[in-house]
Amino acid sequence: MNAAPNQATLERMLTAAAPILEAALAKGGVPGAALGVVSASGDRAAVHLGRAQIEPEPRPLEADAWFDLASLTKVLFTLPEVMKLVEEGRLDLDDPLKQHLPEAGWLQEDPALARITVRQLLAHQAGLPAWGPLYTWGCDAATLKARLLQERWRLGEPVYSDVGFMLLGLLLERLRGRELKDFELPAGLTFAPDPERSVATERCPWRGRVLVGEVHDENAFALGGAAGHAGLFGTLDGVLDRAHAWLTGTELSPAAHAAAVEPHSEERLLGWARRHPGWSGGRLASPLAYGHTGFTGTGVWIDPERGYAWALLTNRVHPSRHRENPLPELRRAVAGALAGAWRPA
Repeated sequence: MNAAPNQATLERMLTAAAPILEAALAKGGVPGAALGVVSASGDRAAVHLGRAQIEPEPRPLEADAWFDLASLTKVLFTLPEVMKLVEEGRLDLDDPLKQHLPEAGWLQEDPALARITVRQLLAHQAGLPAWGPLYTWGCDAATLKARLLQERWRLGEPVYSDVGFMLLGLLLERLRGRELKDFELPAGLTFAPDPERSVATERCPWRGRVLVGEVHDENAFALGGAAGHAGLFGTLDGVLDRAHAWLTGTELSPAAHAAAVEPHSEERLLGWARRHPGWSGGRLASPLAYGHTGFTGTGVWIDPERGYAWALLTNRVHPSRHRENPLPELRRAVAGALAGAWRPA
């Protein structure tokens, strides 16, 4: 790792990227945005721009606002919780799902689900579908969890899969003996944010209201509000704290951290997306950089070689997901500006 950038460099990086965000907000692509950069030494710089909500009543975006992190749940909660079970010797990455959830695929003629390993689920290599409309099956969380394990999921080529991380959520609940919403979380992360401090997401046709302080993802909502793939909320500082822990290798034990950041495909580590052509972290990221994005407009990236991590949190689905999404280009533009202004201390 290069020497971590100092505070002056972080401020310069933020100054380089902020105008890109301001232009995006001016075009109306996203109502609000929070951008933060943290160095391996713990220094950080951040900016909050725009609005937490534009309807039914406008509200400014405050520094302590809770964002719906969507799929960042996978890497900021589910991945470390699974790896902690591995550290404790209660789980092995190559355990088949049936070893801990014996009802998986029960009485099916060829229960492929039962043979899928924890490692395959974490690395999105199981061949499970990307998504399924569980919330249309009913709203009883216990029944949905049971059906999730009994559904005849067709396995195909490996794809990024919400379904796989829903199964990992069930695995965590079984081995810890409590629901995900009852897990202890670090400061700045929660499954139950204060609505008055929460950033609005979508005007949901299914629920008939603008969502504020309740999970946007329909399947996570139907599963009880917290699931392995979505449901986590965080402040910018809370996300930067976790990014810093991954950057410095202190989120897990050294051995577990090394296993988590080992490449498992051209595009994937365990949970995280590694740098590859066209990825969200930009062309100027170092070869060892990795990150993850969330559907609501969130993202976090770690660059261990250069000693910094950054997070961009937006509410791009407010008031509706059904409009042009500026985030793919915006993320890469911000990434380029940050990397271009980076200098080692």
